[in-house]
Amino acid sequence: MSKRELKQYLKELTKEQLEEQILDLYGRFKEVKTFYDFAFNPQENKLLEEAKWQISKEYFPVNGRKPKMRRSVAQKNIRNFIRLGVDAPVVADLMLYNVEVAQTFCGERPVTQEAFYRAMLKAFEEALQFIEEHGLITQLAPRINRVVDEAIEQRWMNRAAFEKTAALYAI
Repeated sequence: MSKRELKQYLKELTKEQLEEQILDLYGRFKEVKTFYDFAFNPQENKLLEEAKWQISKEYFPVNGRKPKMRRSVAQKNIRNFIRLGVDAPVVADLMLYNVEVAQTFCGERPVTQEAFYRAMLKAFEEALQFIEEHGLITQLAPRINRVVDEAIEQRWMNRAAFEKTAALYAI
């Protein structure tokens, strides 16, 4: 169904039918509920803390389970923040937090999988691109430099790529 067709369909509905459909969508789909909850009560800090908890749980799970270290969990949260229209500084904070918590984990338990380091570099590159697009480079430069310094200090196999990426954004 195209947007035009949807518009036409919605024009044909009465106000009560439209309200009923929206309530039905709200009850059926978590994404719709999240959207309306955020639209009417944008608690960005609460969302941010919940997302950070989910990301940190990937590296430092409760109940002594084995860490999963899935980048996809962070990416899902970041995409959700962007889709909801969360302020850019909050999204940037989450993007950098993702790399920072991975570095904290590596500081405690070195990782040998090359794919992990590639994924973290990609996350860092995406964060810097987003940060530059939203004019937040000067504001977040200290955190960005700490990420690069930590990659060097921990002797990450792609630490030179972290330096090069940061240099591209004049940090």
